[in-house]
Amino acid sequence: MNDPQRTDGRTAQEVADDVVARVLARAGRYDGTALQSTADEHTRYDGDQIDLEARTSLRRVAGLSTELQDVTEVEYRQLRLERVVLVGITGEGTNEDAEISLRELAALAETAGSVVLDGLLQRRRVPDTSTYLGSGKAGELALLVRSAGADTVVVDGELAPSQRRALEDVVKVKVIDRTALILDIFAQHAKSKEGKAQVELAQLEYLLPRLRGWGESMSRQAGGQVGGAGQGMGSRGPGETKIELDRRRIRNRMARLRREIKEMEPARLTKRASRKRHAIPSVAIAGYTNAGKSSLLNRLTNAGVLVENALFATLDPTVRRAETDDGRVYTLADTVGFVRALPHQLVEAFRSTLEEVADADLILHVVDAAHPDPEGQIAAVRAVFADIPGAMDVPEIVVLNKADIADPDVVARLRSREVHSVLVSAHTGEGVDELRALIADQLPRPGVPVDVVVPYHRGDLVSRVHEHGDIDHEEHTEHGTALRARVDAQLAAELQAASVA
Repeated sequence: MNDPQRTDGRTAQEVADDVVARVLARAGRYDGTALQSTADEHTRYDGDQIDLEARTSLRRVAGLSTELQDVTEVEYRQLRLERVVLVGITGEGTNEDAEISLRELAALAETAGSVVLDGLLQRRRVPDTSTYLGSGKAGELALLVRSAGADTVVVDGELAPSQRRALEDVVKVKVIDRTALILDIFAQHAKSKEGKAQVELAQLEYLLPRLRGWGESMSRQAGGQVGGAGQGMGSRGPGETKIELDRRRIRNRMARLRREIKEMEPARLTKRASRKRHAIPSVAIAGYTNAGKSSLLNRLTNAGVLVENALFATLDPTVRRAETDDGRVYTLADTVGFVRALPHQLVEAFRSTLEEVADADLILHVVDAAHPDPEGQIAAVRAVFADIPGAMDVPEIVVLNKADIADPDVVARLRSREVHSVLVSAHTGEGVDELRALIADQLPRPGVPVDVVVPYHRGDLVSRVHEHGDIDHEEHTEHGTALRARVDAQLAAELQAASVA
């Protein structure tokens, strides 16, 4: 248990590292950080990282008071960190699994903008139906919260509305669960109009069954008449309480958001149809959050998308053009990261975005090979794939990232289990050439053979053959460009129509 004053003068990272190291020391494989340092993470492939500079312009500091005398610090765009205590139970898994999950919760809390003061892990098969922990442990948690000076408790699981209320009544501070924490991070990081709408929809779905009312919230808004008074016709009857009115407004807002997301779908489908019409193969980069998906995209395409050592740093999908060594064009799409127990509200809200995975010709499943439990990450990602129709049928390459810091024994174990795997480091470039070759080998190849002479004024067709076909022979004759190649059916028809007899 920590004295609140001990955090003064220390960074949030130092506080979190010290607490999580102490709470999770029994894991035996903890590397000393919840989130590793970002000082030397970026390479020239990551570009200027303007988005990262804008995101970090709002700094949070530990030990900052909100009293009037500190207003000058606030003017320097510094906000007080929330001070949280973590809570988890072992469940039916092992102690090590519970400790790894609690460490991940600490990283989530850091990403959301808080400092971890302490943690409590209970050996228990199933959560208590009343207070999640049981009355005894809930009392211990209340003492821990008071002594540590915490203002929030974060539970490593999903709380029923009644459990959250009962636990708040005991600990006397705000209680949130893992789902609410993840939704909060998504709300902070969403940038596009579609991403913001998807996150808001997920938040409202989570909020709807958790509304609670008291006092005026339970009073009737209309209905009944006393001595002829009242609103007249249409207002008689039991009326509607304010909480019922709030629920109706939330449902109306959810319906509006679903319509907006559906209206955004044609633009995405048009782009997708354009790629299919030109027979451009697509590759989707998917994987656990913070596994290095954006870094890999930057390494392969110089996309310059945001790279940050934080969970769910990028939410909006990014599509970039890439080429194989033999000149074939394909697209690379970076998708939202996954996590253990990803809230089902997010899976539903981001279903349109996750369809990029199902519509791809190849999936690059990026795995953090330096993580204490990479197999658990792989299982969590594939569990989400199973919820996306058609995603499990797409060919998959398991990309074991962070080869420069991974344990060789862990890498050997993973490669023995995953047949189609490649070891890379998006940071140093190790193994990237092997990955490019593997992508080129796995991409679908055009299947219609053509032997034509294309007139010189139709150089556009020759260019398309170079981009999207396999050329066996090319020769420039007096009548045009003679080609023997394999192309898709549509391009084959256009070549035959333009061919010199």
